[in-house]
Amino acid sequence: MGAVTAALLVPATLEELRPDAFLRLPVEGVVLAALLTVLPRRLVAPTAAGAGVVLALLTLVKAANAAVEPSLGRPLDLVSDLPSLGSGAGVLADALSVPVEVVLAGAAVVAVLVVVALVAAVRALAAVLREHRPSALRVLAALAAAWLVLAAARTPFASAGTTGFAAGVVGRAVASASADRTFSTALRSTDPVSSSSGLAAGPLRGKDVLVLFVESYGEVAVHRSSIAGAVDAALAEDTRRLAAAGWSARSAMLTSPTFGGVSWLAHGTLQSGLWVPDQQSYDRLLSSRRLTLTRAFGEAGWRTVSDVPSDRGAWPEGRRFYGFDRMLDATNVGYRGPRFGYARIPDQWTLAHLAATELGPGHAPVMAEVDLVSSHTPWTPLPRLVDPAALGDGSVFDPMPAKGLAAEVAWRRPETVRALYGRSIRYSVDAVTRFVAAAHERDLVVLMVGDHQPARIVSGDGASHDVPVSLIASDPAVLSAVTTWHWSAGLRPSDTRPVWRMDALRDRFLGAFDRE
Repeated sequence: MGAVTAALLVPATLEELRPDAFLRLPVEGVVLAALLTVLPRRLVAPTAAGAGVVLALLTLVKAANAAVEPSLGRPLDLVSDLPSLGSGAGVLADALSVPVEVVLAGAAVVAVLVVVALVAAVRALAAVLREHRPSALRVLAALAAAWLVLAAARTPFASAGTTGFAAGVVGRAVASASADRTFSTALRSTDPVSSSSGLAAGPLRGKDVLVLFVESYGEVAVHRSSIAGAVDAALAEDTRRLAAAGWSARSAMLTSPTFGGVSWLAHGTLQSGLWVPDQQSYDRLLSSRRLTLTRAFGEAGWRTVSDVPSDRGAWPEGRRFYGFDRMLDATNVGYRGPRFGYARIPDQWTLAHLAATELGPGHAPVMAEVDLVSSHTPWTPLPRLVDPAALGDGSVFDPMPAKGLAAEVAWRRPETVRALYGRSIRYSVDAVTRFVAAAHERDLVVLMVGDHQPARIVSGDGASHDVPVSLIASDPAVLSAVTTWHWSAGLRPSDTRPVWRMDALRDRFLGAFDRE
């Protein structure tokens, strides 16, 4: 009975993991034991096996929920989140500096052991109950009465947590199915933007346009947090650096469809002008012909590039759906420096390489989406900015610690994690503004945007899904085109500026700059 009770009382969140969590009476255990006691003998074995499997699966889902809920800021949704668990395993593998196959194999072994152990435990329980049936019925009646008394007294010792958790899992699955139908309807509706030929006649004509996604750059970095003071001071210094070099910035906040991870949902939302809340919606989006921001620029004459320095494999959707002419990743940029956890390549090097290979003298106008990942969890180890002339193939970073620190440092103390996160954001934004300020060409426009808030250990309970966005340009005509947006001056978004949903940006951006 002990193993069954322990499985029923396993907490589904880290907050519930307290010493008294296993000192409760689970009603599900009483009901299961009673069922195994009174069922006809021929039904006991299959019932015990089935109950063991169900209990094991619920235990594994609880454990998964406890692992991902702090990052996602919400409970696990099996329907929408299950396709993303492989990506999560990849992030964990990068943080631990082990092959992803090791993480997946370890998870598979644990899952099998849990199923085997709980099936055996329920069968053993059934055998004991059947052997001592009269005594078992008396004990179970007493336990049922005790549970009712404890529940009536509203004490925490009368537990029905597994039933509530299972109901929540089913409810979220039903809600996801409904949301999927809603998204499918929106995807089939007429796209309000059908052409972008006027981009070449507006203030972006002849300019390079870079959409820079800064990983985990969320509201917590700039508003009302222990991190915000240092980040805001850095943003003020970066704003002054830009101004001294002849650049201006306008900033606001966007509401991201995701939290703590699954960055590509934000990318798809911003690019398509559709709210993409989960993996199944994203998969549907990729199979559609929805006009992306990248494809809009491509149709207007820009050369389009994606730069995702942590990707290692083929990405056919990048060309087929997004419309990128060239795709850069960890395998083809020539970086020879050390790997910094998940952030394989430092942001400073990524930007410098893009400038050297795609933005050289005499190039045709480029529109690029660049993923800056130095601020990706676990926010350590972190590179330092170096002399741009010394970047080379990245070997200049060799003396910096790059491996082995993530598992030792990242999740020890919340205040340590927050400090590391804030430092990583300052590094990434500093790398962007130094890159812009040093640009030889004035024909450059940068849209710097966060993809989502960091995990709850940094963002805190009840955090919003809002992320900063900044438009940086040298040409006054570019900034004049967005006057009606009412974004605040500088790199720090004002607390009082309007907040848009991220899916609104594509249409507003094209509406401001498409002069057809």
